[in-house]
Amino acid sequence: MKMDQKATATLLELAAKCLLSNEPSAIHALEELPRDLFVPLFIAAFLGRHMKVLKEMVKVWPFHCLHIGTLNTEETCYEILEAMIDGLQILPAQNSSTWGPKLRILDLRQDPDCETTCSEVTTTLPFCFQSCVYSQQSILKIEEAQQNVSCLKIINSESEPHSAWEPVELLVDLFISDTLRTKQFISFLQSKVEQNFGTLHLCCRGLKIDTISADKSILQFLDLGCIDHLEMDQADLSEITSFLAQMIHLNSLSLSDIPFKSCKGINFRTFLIWLGKLKNLQEFSLFSVCLKNQLHKLLRVLPPELDTLYLPYCGLSNRDITALSQSSQATHLMLLNLSDNQIFSEVYEPFQILLEKVSGTLKLLELNNCLMTDSVLSAVLPALSHCSHLRVFSFASNPISMPMLTSLLQHLTSLMELKHVIYPVPIHCYEHWDFQGRLDQQKLAEVQAQLKVMLKTAQREDMKWTTSPQ
Repeated sequence: MKMDQKATATLLELAAKCLLSNEPSAIHALEELPRDLFVPLFIAAFLGRHMKVLKEMVKVWPFHCLHIGTLNTEETCYEILEAMIDGLQILPAQNSSTWGPKLRILDLRQDPDCETTCSEVTTTLPFCFQSCVYSQQSILKIEEAQQNVSCLKIINSESEPHSAWEPVELLVDLFISDTLRTKQFISFLQSKVEQNFGTLHLCCRGLKIDTISADKSILQFLDLGCIDHLEMDQADLSEITSFLAQMIHLNSLSLSDIPFKSCKGINFRTFLIWLGKLKNLQEFSLFSVCLKNQLHKLLRVLPPELDTLYLPYCGLSNRDITALSQSSQATHLMLLNLSDNQIFSEVYEPFQILLEKVSGTLKLLELNNCLMTDSVLSAVLPALSHCSHLRVFSFASNPISMPMLTSLLQHLTSLMELKHVIYPVPIHCYEHWDFQGRLDQQKLAEVQAQLKVMLKTAQREDMKWTTSPQ
């Protein structure tokens, strides 16, 4: 009888844990370790924080790539990342031994869609979907150039400066802040790159800058063209623009707490020019940035296929919502966050039109603290009920009554993809409607019990209604 895959995986995990109970023996055994044991041993060593074993495993990793993937590591746990980086071996290409390190891509980013190692395909070169494709220092670009030279026989391989060495790629997401440990990690990375200049390509995909006051010199050794996700906080638009000019392949841009004076005049116009050059942009987020009556200028330069737009605390007006409803992006948006904007203080028609436009694509909608009243919700409910792909709807901290809440539930249970609703505590549960009064926990419990019964009656117990996102 054949043993099923789950049972086989369990046996491999047990063997790996048993081996790690004695670290010196585990390290010594790596030279004779079967390939099938490397992945379960790596996972066990990573989760168990066996730094020495991890370093030695990287040295002799028998696959083309190694990804952290779904393994969990805290932002501040740099020791485990340093141990793996320290194990990287940059070896001469002529080393054709069948045993030994074959690792060419070390990926230290957390990615829920990425396995520990990619399956090898029968091509002339090993393959990895995570390979860098933009930098001239990437494995793909270097090997493509070497293949062209070899095919054309233009120059002798011995005269090629880097052809005697196997290029290696180190994929990371970096968080730059003023903390001492972060600076130490960045310095360690920089030292590793400098020691292996020309053969080790540091490919930073995600860059988060806590404050612009952080030492900018640490960015000088990064290839900014590799970055596809940028987050910046408390920076002037002119400083942000200087980065955008070098990050033309951005897929996601998130900016927060931009000074008010920076969002006017030539700084804003220059920012718009460079923003318009980001043709790959799919996700755009502004948090606490003054955009009142200016959203149409942004929409004019953003890609029409943009699928994520987050604009909380941006002072949006009805004019801005009208512009959004008339934009080319409106029929593509899948995630939309307009929280903490008083967009319903005047009229609701612009938002009603917007809902109709996004109804065919929208998956997440957040309208927390938007002064949405019963009358507004009642008016937009028909359009909301047509958002057939909606999965998450959050409208906490709005003054909604219990009858309106029950009416909403009755309408939304027909949306079969909708699984999570974050609703406001009804106004009757407070002493005052503005949420400043004392919350009556008994009344809230009664609300929760009533909604639960209604969901059960509608056979939608798969839909979770909560008063908080947790």
